[in-house]
Order: sequence, then C-alpha cells, then structure tokens
Amino acid sequence: MLTRTVKISNVTNLSDARYCAGMGVEMLGFSIDEDSPNYISPKKFEDICSWLAGVTLVAETAQTNPEAILESLSKYPVHTVQVESPGLLSYLRAELNLPLILRISVDLYEADEISSILSRYEGDVSHFLLESDQDAELSEQWMQVLGALAEEYPILVGFGLDNEFTVAALTELFPHIGIALRGSEEIRPGYKDFGSMMDILEALEEQ
Repeated sequence: MLTRTVKISNVTNLSDARYCAGMGVEMLGFSIDEDSPNYISPKKFEDICSWLAGVTLVAETAQTNPEAILESLSKYPVHTVQVESPGLLSYLRAELNLPLILRISVDLYEADEISSILSRYEGDVSHFLLESDQDAELSEQWMQVLGALAEEYPILVGFGLDNEFTVAALTELFPHIGIALRGSEEIRPGYKDFGSMMDILEALEEQ
C-alpha cells in the first residue's frame, strides 16, 4: 500500500486504472468534458470501472455551467467531483451529496497568494489539487509555502514531480501532503509503459 493519498488524473484506459488501483492509489480521475483530449465516454467509464474495486472515482470537469455539469454527472456514477471554478462550489454542494475537489492552476498565482484561496474555500472541498499546465517547477519558494499549507489544508501536489527522487524529497519533508499524477495513453490496447508513474508509486510504497 501507499504511504499517503495519491490521485491519478486523466485516466483514459484500463491499464492505468487497474495498475493504479492495484498499487493502492486512492483516487482515479476521469474527464467528463467532451471537448477534452482526455474525455471518457459514459460507456468507456463503465467498462473501465467494472474492473475496479475499493477506489474513489472522480469526475473531472473544467465546465463553468452548473446545469451542464449536473447533466453530465447524471451519466457517471462517481464518488467525487473535481471542478476548476470556485464559484461552482456552493451550488454543487447544495445539489450533490458528493465531496468536491477544487483544482487550482499554480501558473496563475504566486506561491504566497495560494493560502488566501485555500482559506476562503476550505469548508467547501475535500481536497485542493494544485497543478500546472506549464510544467512549473517545485521552486524553493514553493517548497516553503507547501510545507505551511500542508499543515493546514488537504492538498494534493500535482506539479514539479519529475521523478521518484523529487517525490521522495517532498513527502519526507511534509508527511501530510498528498500527491497527484496524470495518466497517459496506452501504446496499443492492453500494452502500457508506466515509466515514471511506476517509479513514483513504488517510491511511495510502504517498506
């Protein structure tokens, strides 16, 4: 089993899903946005999840229309919903009896600006997911900020995790921090090179 909470985003194939579930990954995320390159249809979602047990299924959406999100969610029996717009949180909390994850792009903020966002929405979410679309690095400033945030908030760090050594350093320094990785495409159906994901998950296994 893994030593801390791990979420895998953008799962698109059964190979990733079964491998990660077998390793003890807590959360698997699936994009429900039809315009996303990682979109999973309801049928494919059902096919993949029929092989899984004991894992939290997360619907990932970047949509900002709450009615459209609810319409999409009606086709996906998930346990948690991940959104990117903080303005949706109170509405979805009222409409759904499900935990919510707020994805925050660290590309849009300086490290010292994140705390105020987390403080504002702490009561609305189960986790904050910090990711980068521009391959941001875990700078010394970010490491200092993350250390303080991890003591106060349920955060999943999903940027700057280039290899198992970076992850090991982060988790050794901050015992409460969660890790977020991303799935990738199969080379061909049923065949997958897990590469750095395997190295990182093995580094997080209990010894």
